[in-house]
Amino acid sequence: MTSDDLRPRFLALLREHHKIVLKVASVYARGRQDRSDLAQEIAIQLWRSFPRYDPERRFSTWMYRVALNVGISFARRERVRDGRIEPRAEPPDLADDAGEPDERLARLHAVIAGLAELDRALILLYLEERPHSEIAAILGISETNVATKLGRLKQRLRGQLAATATET
Repeated sequence: MTSDDLRPRFLALLREHHKIVLKVASVYARGRQDRSDLAQEIAIQLWRSFPRYDPERRFSTWMYRVALNVGISFARRERVRDGRIEPRAEPPDLADDAGEPDERLARLHAVIAGLAELDRALILLYLEERPHSEIAAILGISETNVATKLGRLKQRLRGQLAATATET
């Protein structure tokens, strides 16, 4: 198949699942421009990888795997380029319909932003209510490892959220 044959199918799938790109970009990039750049970089890498996509598998699982790999690489490059290791400066846009951010959600995003790249991917997929089998396939780890890591991560997040709640 030529790229001209693949393009309409790819664009339809990308439109259908575009929120995956936006979510990953919001987790791994700091400012609005960085999120836009990362979303574009993810889309480009998805297109480059699309000829290797196996239609027997779920597109969203494959898309998450590519998007998270690009997001993690982006975050690592930015950290090295900026010469810093701290998490993003601000949480993603969390305004509700009235335009007011939900304080608890903002705290959760701030805590998530401070996690290691792989832990951020794991919690993102968990919050998306992806089954352990799909998370394992996306991250390339076993289902048992997913369950173990998630249990530990949730416990750590609870502690950090409780600590930030008492600070405010």
